[in-house]
Amino acid sequence: MLYLEWILLGITLLGQIRPTRFGINETTLSLSILTLICFGLMGLKLPTEKTRDKVLYTGLEFGLLFLTLLLDSRTGFFPLLGLIIAIRSCLIFQQVGRLIVAGLVFTAFLLTLFIRVPAVRSMKHGPVPDYIANTILTLKLNTAVSFGLTLLFILLLVNALLAERQSREKILLANAQLRQYALRIEDQATLQERNRIAREIHDALGHALIAQSIQLENALLFLPAGAEKTASFLREAKQLGSTALQEVRRSVSTLRSDVLQGQSLEAALLKAVSEFRQTTGIVPQCRIYLPQAIPNEISTTLYRIIQESLTNIFKHSNATAITIHIQEIAGVIHLQIDDNGRGFNPEQNTTGFGLQGMRERTAALGGQFFLASQPTKGCRITVSIPLPKLAL
Repeated sequence: MLYLEWILLGITLLGQIRPTRFGINETTLSLSILTLICFGLMGLKLPTEKTRDKVLYTGLEFGLLFLTLLLDSRTGFFPLLGLIIAIRSCLIFQQVGRLIVAGLVFTAFLLTLFIRVPAVRSMKHGPVPDYIANTILTLKLNTAVSFGLTLLFILLLVNALLAERQSREKILLANAQLRQYALRIEDQATLQERNRIAREIHDALGHALIAQSIQLENALLFLPAGAEKTASFLREAKQLGSTALQEVRRSVSTLRSDVLQGQSLEAALLKAVSEFRQTTGIVPQCRIYLPQAIPNEISTTLYRIIQESLTNIFKHSNATAITIHIQEIAGVIHLQIDDNGRGFNPEQNTTGFGLQGMRERTAALGGQFFLASQPTKGCRITVSIPLPKLAL
């Protein structure tokens, strides 16, 4: 649309500077061109919210239109500015407003065509013959009909383009909704599968470990008093069985439970950071700027990435300072995790399940995952995940 406006304005400017039979005042020409430039610059910013601003904007356009006409009495390019006003009205008004503006443009054109009489400096000839007057009237009527049809065509064309753009936006929104529904279905299926695995671990491996522990306990009870070496091995085996059983129970609990446990992302992270501090003695600096609630699948993904990152930092980096920063910018959630650890070469550490899991979680939500690290220079993880546009 903007390109079409510029083309029409360019034609109008060329018409203003074209030579005339009687010449034109340079000051008037400069003011006229300046007015047209102001008219063109108005197209860079259109009001789209308040009705009052839209009406004032349109009134200012008509004011500049008639100012151009007063500065230069040539009306040959008056219709082009009127067409630009009609095009802009399609972008800022609904259907009724568009028709009203188009009607005003056509009425203004008729007034300049039939009522406004050009100033004549001298009249050396007598009255205009009837056949010439009839010819002029016919030409004016043809011009009015042609301009009306052109205005109608422009309105239909712009409305069709706007309808097509709205259709594309609706299709994009529908695709975004389908992706979100697919992610929710996938999360639900994943949760059901995890619950199934948790039940199988609990019912099979868990019961087997419990039975093993009971059998070892019985063996210790009936062991002869002199078999101290055998007793030590049995006690060690019983301890290992108990440790394995605790790990199974912890894994089952992790599989079954909701990661956030109904909490907000900020509350869950603060709890995780507190537990990390108690376990490691390292105090991560956590800054969270989220002006609105984010979907649960995004919160879960961010929490899992941070959780895995803290685990990796504790196991491998020997870091003493950790910074976690989360914020929303223009509908995108940005996560950044920095540490001052010993770092590593990312090209030589691409097969770790933790990093691969973080990449997969980010990609599943249509986000981007970046890792930057160098030996002795710490590590930085950056994640960007777009928010779903379901409310548009």
